[in-house]
Amino acid sequence: MTRPDAALATDAATSSSTAEQRGPFAGKHIHLIGVGGCGMSGLARLLADHGAICGGSDNVPSDVTASLTQDGIAVSHDQSTGELPSRCDLVVASAAIKPDHPELLAAQNRDIPVLSYAEMLGRVQQEHTGVSIAGTHGKSTTSAMLCHVLIECGLDPSFIVGAQCHQIGGGSRTGGPTIATGPLADKPGVLIAEACEFNRSFHHHRPTLALINNVEEDHLDIYGSLDNVVQAFAEFAKLVPNADDGGYLLIAHEDAHRREIAAGLTCEIQTFGYNPAADYQVVADPAARRVGLLDSGHWLAQWSLAMVGEHNAMNSAAAAILAHRLGADWDDIARALSSFQGIDRRMQRLGTKAVNGGEVTVYDDYGHHPTEIEKTLKALRAAEELGTDSERRLICVFQPHQHSRTRFLMEQFAQSFSSADIVIVPHIYFVRDSEIEKQKVSAADLVDRLRQRNVMAMHLYPFEAIVEQLEFICRPGDLLVIMGAGPVWKVAQQFLNNDQQ
Repeated sequence: MTRPDAALATDAATSSSTAEQRGPFAGKHIHLIGVGGCGMSGLARLLADHGAICGGSDNVPSDVTASLTQDGIAVSHDQSTGELPSRCDLVVASAAIKPDHPELLAAQNRDIPVLSYAEMLGRVQQEHTGVSIAGTHGKSTTSAMLCHVLIECGLDPSFIVGAQCHQIGGGSRTGGPTIATGPLADKPGVLIAEACEFNRSFHHHRPTLALINNVEEDHLDIYGSLDNVVQAFAEFAKLVPNADDGGYLLIAHEDAHRREIAAGLTCEIQTFGYNPAADYQVVADPAARRVGLLDSGHWLAQWSLAMVGEHNAMNSAAAAILAHRLGADWDDIARALSSFQGIDRRMQRLGTKAVNGGEVTVYDDYGHHPTEIEKTLKALRAAEELGTDSERRLICVFQPHQHSRTRFLMEQFAQSFSSADIVIVPHIYFVRDSEIEKQKVSAADLVDRLRQRNVMAMHLYPFEAIVEQLEFICRPGDLLVIMGAGPVWKVAQQFLNNDQQ
């Protein structure tokens, strides 16, 4: 992607008379390709809030694009012509847009600067008090928790979250131009965003505050080794400003390679975790439904948690610490976290289905990495009180996401289902990988590994066949968990909806 410095430096005198003259985006005509995505739509709203004249395109009409149009951000659904607006200072492209996309080619032909979503987000962060939420797991949950707390505490944040959370109004929001209260009062308004490590896109962020929640092997098709993943997170951490300029990094005391990542940083650094040696110690009951936070042995706050599991206790603690850093009071933080109900597709309880005189409880979850799967299944088993000697079973339908991830982490995946009684695996969701990679591994390979570990497993497709099998095998008291980052959520919906037909 080329840099838009010249375009952003264009005289704002040519801008629309209705555009708010604030910052480097005021009056600039910006076209966003793939504007219907959660991140891109949120970015369009933020840019418009800064006075840009925004429009975009997306190949699929949706509620999101309809909402953008209602808010004055014009959206086209015909991308085939490659036609850009006659006035266009800058193009922003979603990460999903291919280099040969007609609108990208048109931008090149017209010498219009092009930025990726991550590059543009970094530039918008520079106009805010940016808060970047990084880690292999938990980014969306932690971000949504933090947004909810700040809204409840009157700190009026802007945000872009990679999942839908109805309590905070969806996946994006434009907040106040300045921070209203606390030690950062009158500083530029808060902007919370997830910092995704895929393809090193988080290196374009420009945060004032940052979180690194955990660091593990993932995206090995990009990085090749865990050492390279850790190095990428270390480069991200270096983006946080000096302590004298307000730079602050919160990093997990364990499971985040903090020694390697924090070495040589000039920002303020604090740690959190279950270890008493952490700057902030997290405590939780066995089911992690009650969470507390201590500083040097002194209680700071405690709260109830609707989202069970030790990993969510950690997510909530990180959100609490960051919220306090941004000016929220501990008692208000605790009340807000106790009222947080969760986000879509993260341990989301969808309901129950009647079977043979009883009920099956159905959950939907986005988990697609071995650690996420293991922690989620253990937490749900504990929450639903499925003991090891229980006749009630945990049945998991898991759709692997990416062939390369499945191949690189095959043994970890096989181990992660130890809490499941039955695992059903559809075809691997084919995304980003090459056709050559697709031939190297299959869902049947994962099923073979699971059966070698004495887990009852089967490979079924299409989704309709999985629903038929679930209708046959589920019995009263069972817990059904649908997992994966692809369209496997449709299995849960169809299974539940069959009850109503």
